[in-house]
Amino acid sequence: MRLQGKTVIVTGAARGVGRACALAFSREGADLALLDVCGDIPGVPYPLGTASQLDHTARLCREQGASVLAAAADIRDLAALRAVVEQVCDRFGKVDVLVNNAGIVAPSGKSAHEITEDEWQVMLDVNLSGAWRMTSVVGPLMVARRSGSVINVSSTAGLVGYRHFAGYAASKHGLIGLTKATALDYAPLKVRVNALCPGSIRDDSQVEGRMLAEIARSLDLPVTEHEETFVQSQPMNSLIEPEDVAQAAVWLASDESRQVTGSVLTVDGGFTAR
Repeated sequence: MRLQGKTVIVTGAARGVGRACALAFSREGADLALLDVCGDIPGVPYPLGTASQLDHTARLCREQGASVLAAAADIRDLAALRAVVEQVCDRFGKVDVLVNNAGIVAPSGKSAHEITEDEWQVMLDVNLSGAWRMTSVVGPLMVARRSGSVINVSSTAGLVGYRHFAGYAASKHGLIGLTKATALDYAPLKVRVNALCPGSIRDDSQVEGRMLAEIARSLDLPVTEHEETFVQSQPMNSLIEPEDVAQAAVWLASDESRQVTGSVLTVDGGFTAR
């Protein structure tokens, strides 16, 4: 129960890594505020998390004993985020941990000069500006209490380049820059900011993940064979599990990492060590 008494906000909690994090936090005793867009975004070529998926995540967490607030929220809408965080404070009284997990992987699959301005903008608006917006709302609450942990879910694409993913890589590199700069802003105020960089995550049906399949589609890889293709580039010869990322997030959320800030923690099976 490493997170007993802590309130955690998780964005992009309807499915995938967001759901895995929510379940891991609930097992550790946290109260949870689960956010997701609960609808599609124009320009994103695949279905995003739904209200029913978010409700399912909340139900699973409640079954583990967590107190849960679930809300639809678009991280492109600053006013809406302020309203939701106000609900969180009314319900739980504080925010101890923010997990900026919400993100998109497409539109991708083309050279940098072929990306349209709208495609570029939606990628940055969700993956980078969304994390800044959430931090700008939650950060002052943590600063006032001189306590808090912000966890930004970046990617190995935040550390290296990937062909035909210029927008995604730029947004995830930017998220690491935001992490380091914000960590220095908040360090004297006892608020920690760190980044997680997962590698290729298996699309676990238990959390309804689909990110790896969407990457495969962007690269025109057969979906029936894409896991084997991605495994070939993994030094440990296996894909990352959503639970692997969730457990790293739990550690960064807990007091066990109280002297860790401005760090970039890879969960990639050695991919970026080469």
